[in-house]
Amino acid sequence: MRVALITFHTFSQPGGVKRHILGLQKEFKKRGIYSKVIIPRRKREEYYGRDVILLGTSLPVIAGGTQTEVDINFNPWAIERVLKKEKFDVLHFHNFTLPSAWQILERSKALNILTIHANIERLKKFPGLGIFLYLCKILTQWKIDGVIGVAPLNLQLAKGFKGPKAVIPNGTDLEEFNPRIPAINKFKDGKINILFLGRIEERKGLIYLLKAYKILEKKLGSEWVTSNLRLIIGGEGPLKKDLEKWARNNQLKNVIFEGRINEEKTPSYYSSCDIFCSPAIFGESFGLVLLEAMACGKPVVAFANTGYKQFLQDKKGGRFLAKNRNYKDLAEKLEILIKNPKLRKEMAEWGVKEAQNYSWPKIANQVLNFYKLCQKEKQKRKRKKILYFDEIFSKIYKKDFLSWLKLK
Repeated sequence: MRVALITFHTFSQPGGVKRHILGLQKEFKKRGIYSKVIIPRRKREEYYGRDVILLGTSLPVIAGGTQTEVDINFNPWAIERVLKKEKFDVLHFHNFTLPSAWQILERSKALNILTIHANIERLKKFPGLGIFLYLCKILTQWKIDGVIGVAPLNLQLAKGFKGPKAVIPNGTDLEEFNPRIPAINKFKDGKINILFLGRIEERKGLIYLLKAYKILEKKLGSEWVTSNLRLIIGGEGPLKKDLEKWARNNQLKNVIFEGRINEEKTPSYYSSCDIFCSPAIFGESFGLVLLEAMACGKPVVAFANTGYKQFLQDKKGGRFLAKNRNYKDLAEKLEILIKNPKLRKEMAEWGVKEAQNYSWPKIANQVLNFYKLCQKEKQKRKRKKILYFDEIFSKIYKKDFLSWLKLK
């Protein structure tokens, strides 16, 4: 089997889709499955190794409080060269961006699988979304053989699709994310560390965490917070300067903006915290950061946005989902864990155990089984078309033959 894992998101920036694809490819390689990652170019000079093929150009677009991308292949003959050379059996698309997806699909002779990671709830009123969804629907019916959603909400985008559909969640690399990862030395001073990791934009809701931290300062006492509590913020984004200013103006103690964190160092940051907090307010499909923190043995606190609710609400961790956009409730959930080290340990142990269900070997098994199912269904559809043609032909032939007999 030869598999192409195709995304239209740049690899020059960190992101959940990127981590998903690299995790899946790593597991495929362990099993001896030939696979390549196909991504668009954002910068002039990019190189990610021999397993990554640069195809097309990614253009950043801000829409609905978050950054997204438009991807186009200015040289469509490059697509034909890659597909002809690699002879892929499976083209596995991760999210769908026009026109590049169209350009690749119309040249594909492989099994075409689509995994939907995106949650477009905030973009429902965005101009042109209806046209985009209509085109996606045409493409899926025309060329896609199976659709995966990383969460049930993602499959809402595949309404009306008649082929196989499945929910297969994000995976996590338990070799990379686990409680044995050493913490960063500068944070090993006995303080209780709350960690935020993510792009500093409206969607990720950092302002609500800062407001919750301000409440904690008042409730726990400024002196106690100075000695015992710290908020670590990792990430870049358009709101970073504004939120740094907000923290200064409100005289928040021990709030550290670390800037962009290299993906190789992310596990160490998880290990350095006592509580991980993701106050994302919309646009989350699954909550990969929550899963990674859990795998590292950290209790998680988050807002009950649609994606996080589907991931945690029926589990023990759902207890620490705060009402969406309610920073007072967020502060209360954080305070419970800050004051109770025994409960932190209990939630950490639960998280490590829960994360085992999302190991890449288990997720890859589900993906490969889905490939097989889609291949069988595709062959059935082909046989039906052949039978249908044969039926029509035989009827026409029989009718003509009887007419010929009558003439004789």
